Amino acid sequence: MDKEQFDNTILAIKNFALEQHVPIMEDEGISHLTALLTDQNPASILEIGSAIGFSALKMAQALPDAFIDTIERDEERYQKAVEFIAETGLQKRISIYRQDALDMDIALLGDGYDAIFIDAAKGQYERFFEKYEVLLNDGGIIYCDNMHMHGMSTVPLQEIPRRKRTMIRNLSKFRERMMAHADYDTKLLQIGDGIMVCKKRKK
Repeated sequence: MDKEQFDNTILAIKNFALEQHVPIMEDEGISHLTALLTDQNPASILEIGSAIGFSALKMAQALPDAFIDTIERDEERYQKAVEFIAETGLQKRISIYRQDALDMDIALLGDGYDAIFIDAAKGQYERFFEKYEVLLNDGGIIYCDNMHMHGMSTVPLQEIPRRKRTMIRNLSKFRERMMAHADYDTKLLQIGDGIMVCKKRKK
């Protein structure tokens, strides 16, 4: 990987995201996530919600031996992610699927992942978990971003815009479920916009 080219691509991604209002992880959040992943050192990662490839590229940079599968449903964002990934020469380690993660045939993916990163539709986190956690290896970790939803998760529901209440309600329900889940050790880290870390217990 050419570091100068990589850095230029990351800058181009940030500029595109700003201009086109594409949500990507903030620097603090991605820094903490890659630090957590570096400590875990997974060989394989599944990302749900590629957007334009920013987090997949940053994970690949932090974990030079890891392979990443990432899913994006939006055609324009998918095409930009393919372009940005190709610019860095990392397409041999990052495989991107143009699919709706809720409808995707999981047989298209790998047999098992050491880590799963969920960063897609916030109100659907529980459904993503139910569909994809079967692909997580024992001892693997699921990372969920935006658990605070920019502070809305701690605000009384009646004070949240009506159009966002179902999303916040679903996110809170998912958090409570994972905190009590018998098969996972879960903690919510107060970093970035809130990262929930769910480690699958070994059987």
